[in-house]
Amino acid sequence: MRSEEVLTLSATQLAEAIRKRAVTSEEAVRDVLDAMEEKDGQLHAYITTWKDKAIDEARTCDETIRRIYEKQQDPEEEIAALPPLLGVPVAVKDNLMTKDGHTTCGSKMLKNYIAPYSATCVEKLQKAGAIIVGKTNMDEFGMGSSTENSFFGATHHPLDPSCVPGGSSGGSAAAVASGMAFAALGTDTGGSVRQPAAFCGLYGLRPTYGTVSRHGLVAFASSMDTAGPITRSSRDAAVVYNIVKGADPKDQTSVSSPDVDLQAMEEYRFDGRRIAIPMQLLSGTSAEGAACPEVMEAFRRARDFCARSGAVVEEVDMPILEYAVAIYYILSSAEASSNLSRYDGIRYGYRDPEVTEASDMYRRTRTSGFGIEVRRRILLGNFVLSSEHFEDCYRQAERARTLVRRAFDEVFSKYDLILCPTSPMTAPALGELQKDPLTTYIADLSTIPTSLAGIPAVSIPFGQDPSGLPAAIQLMGPQFGEQEILGAARFFERNARFAEEGGGA
Repeated sequence: MRSEEVLTLSATQLAEAIRKRAVTSEEAVRDVLDAMEEKDGQLHAYITTWKDKAIDEARTCDETIRRIYEKQQDPEEEIAALPPLLGVPVAVKDNLMTKDGHTTCGSKMLKNYIAPYSATCVEKLQKAGAIIVGKTNMDEFGMGSSTENSFFGATHHPLDPSCVPGGSSGGSAAAVASGMAFAALGTDTGGSVRQPAAFCGLYGLRPTYGTVSRHGLVAFASSMDTAGPITRSSRDAAVVYNIVKGADPKDQTSVSSPDVDLQAMEEYRFDGRRIAIPMQLLSGTSAEGAACPEVMEAFRRARDFCARSGAVVEEVDMPILEYAVAIYYILSSAEASSNLSRYDGIRYGYRDPEVTEASDMYRRTRTSGFGIEVRRRILLGNFVLSSEHFEDCYRQAERARTLVRRAFDEVFSKYDLILCPTSPMTAPALGELQKDPLTTYIADLSTIPTSLAGIPAVSIPFGQDPSGLPAAIQLMGPQFGEQEILGAARFFERNARFAEEGGGA
């Protein structure tokens, strides 16, 4: 199989090709490394790469398969029992710890930090046979929507390097979209898996909160952080989710959840499904002040396709969502200010080398060690947690978050799915989102509510703008509704041509 063919495969397609010996894992890894050599100097999707280690692991995978085939008996049963992603090159966002490797969170504060252990989801990915080729760039500590807020420099969009790939998991999305990985793990606090997946034409899954262990995920907002896959297909998203999910004794907030049934995904139909469209999620604000026309046109085509395919599609009123952005930034900033207080120049991380007194060390270390967006959110967090504002800001936001959860519970008592755009815009130009942080925050309106409610959501590539940049739609489901949303995503994927052209399935 030629390199250009290999790099177009999904992760599960590559795993199957490796099992059948149509391509070796070493060949796939070397193709990915060649793509890095060719593209990453411009795209800057990676902070750290593990080239030699990846090749060694690939050779071990190939040797395992070779030995099975050399046995006299029929090898098919033993081949089928191999780990699901054996030999597949993947990437991991750089706020997920990897033992004995750098974990920087895109920050000067942790630029030299070597993790003593791996995140549980990373360990599970490795046990499933995946080969981690590197750690991807990100907005510092996950705070941003463009991957421009990285101490190590901005990541560029694979289709148009003058644009951003989204954030904060922009490095992971850029790596998968450009052929520098076949799948990647990102993390999603307020949309940081779904939005970059949308910008880069990929599938991005935010799982139900707690289904993927947060052990080894460097915290931003602990009550909302979750790791999730960024992939080229809905099936890949389901396979990676099945691998990384599960209760973990090292994370007391983690819970067990059922596997996504891949066969049931293939059999999914919209017949009889009820789909809600919250009016409040159709009025998102972009940097230009209104939702991109191409995004809204893609959304309308998706809505109409659902209806033509047998679903009942209705608009619903969820007034509390008008306050979702404010609720999110109050709570997430409060949690961030608490979580980041550990970086004080004493225990670990960067320390300003010229300080002589403790109080001066705290101030100068945190001023120079954190970027402007992180400092902005720490200040907001400290403000809402102060004794003067705790009750009227933080406590009120907590109460309002409960109302958001109840609103979703009420909708899902009557409907199977919620449909809306993932983002009100396609990928903007570099620097555009830096002009007005408040407008950028508001543009997260469609992704933030699921984070507050702890429910799953998936971004699905659907349409494009006149310059060829991808647009996307988002499906939300109730808690533990991954089967439903991924089944629906697969239905869109199987019938993409009919959906895009305005036909029915």
